[in-house]
Amino acid sequence: MTSLKPYLIRSIYEWIVDNSLTPHLLVNATDGGAILPEEFVEDGKIVLNIRPEAIQGLTLGNEVIEFNARFSGNPMHIVTPVSAVMAIYAKENGKGMIFDQDEPDDTPPSPSDKKSPGKPQLRVVK
Repeated sequence: MTSLKPYLIRSIYEWIVDNSLTPHLLVNATDGGAILPEEFVEDGKIVLNIRPEAIQGLTLGNEVIEFNARFSGNPMHIVTPVSAVMAIYAKENGKGMIFDQDEPDDTPPSPSDKKSPGKPQLRVVK
């Protein structure tokens, strides 16, 4: 199966915009494959304003998110892997979703991760 994360990002983005709020992405800037304005990276992370009026050409793909924006008046093409997205939220109220960075997005659990079915544990409650 494909990763659920890009679908969640797209739906939460749409929900935020539909409610006239400002969508922000929190991105792990140390993730390889990202093209980001390094001067705005703090502690290996960057917050990107992806409000439709602030950017152009937004593509929320299954593998990468990309758009054009201005940083300090300079145009830049931003690219970030979906795997680097740590959260998407509304600036005004913080509502959105934080993604677990410890679990890989696209690897299904291995059969060894499942608990083996043992004998059912039942007891009588009076």
